[in-house]
Amino acid sequence: MLMRRSHAISRQLARTVHPDVDPSASPLLARIAKTPDVRASELAALFGVGRGTMSRQLARLDELGLIERRADPDDSRGQLIRLTELGTRRSEDVRATGRAFLRTALRSWSDEDTALLAAQLARLNLDLGVPPDLD
Repeated sequence: MLMRRSHAISRQLARTVHPDVDPSASPLLARIAKTPDVRASELAALFGVGRGTMSRQLARLDELGLIERRADPDDSRGQLIRLTELGTRRSEDVRATGRAFLRTALRSWSDEDTALLAAQLARLNLDLGVPPDLD
């Protein structure tokens, strides 16, 4: 039940980015926003996907005008990726929508319960091997 709801929320947040975008785009945009001029290979490693998969995801974001790529001055084979102005706005929209959703869902929770949930989710992320800066 939790996984189904999580996937539904991910799809809803992805529609905030663009109606045709894959749900994986939201965390990808968030990561690019946090680390502009990141290499595709770094993103692939971070998200645990192959370079081909990452290349396809980035190509779609590029088609939608959400990212821009430029040659890596330190490695002519590589590209550096950053959000466009539109990509930045959409990434911020996703964050705002996600926060509003959580505020609504947890409005009846006490501060103590909310803090306990945050601590348990952080623990779960660690146990699942999710890097702390990815959550």
